[in-house]
Amino acid sequence: MVERPDWDHYFMQIATVVSSRSTCLRRQVGALLVLNKRILTTGYNGAPGGLTHCGEVGCLRQEMQVPSGERHELCRGLHAEQNAIIQAAVHGVAIKDSVLYCTHYPCAVCAKMLVNAGVDSLVLAENYPDTLAKKNFSEAGIGVNFIV
Repeated sequence: MVERPDWDHYFMQIATVVSSRSTCLRRQVGALLVLNKRILTTGYNGAPGGLTHCGEVGCLRQEMQVPSGERHELCRGLHAEQNAIIQAAVHGVAIKDSVLYCTHYPCAVCAKMLVNAGVDSLVLAENYPDTLAKKNFSEAGIGVNFIV
């Protein structure tokens, strides 16, 4: 009998494949929004459609040696979680009560967006040192689980 992954590992494997589309020079992140074991949308981090990718024009945050987690406004790209939410809006897909599967812990900006979008819980592969994001999820009652 073939051993099948449980649902969390299955969706995290897909998020990892989604991250391979990233155009970010610093970190490749993939995200899925899932409801009732069905994928609603996906997102990866990178420049918005129609803009030149970072690999072609460089990374201002990298050039300025900005530490990870700081000065997000300098980045030309969107985060994977933001792109997953945007794809839902573009295609008219309700994401309330969904589960976010993401290769990395969301930043504070993404956390606020996920709270307002009504995301129910998160399943994550890697941590990220953003105490404000963690506080926002805790205060909103959004469960955060790490997958090994």
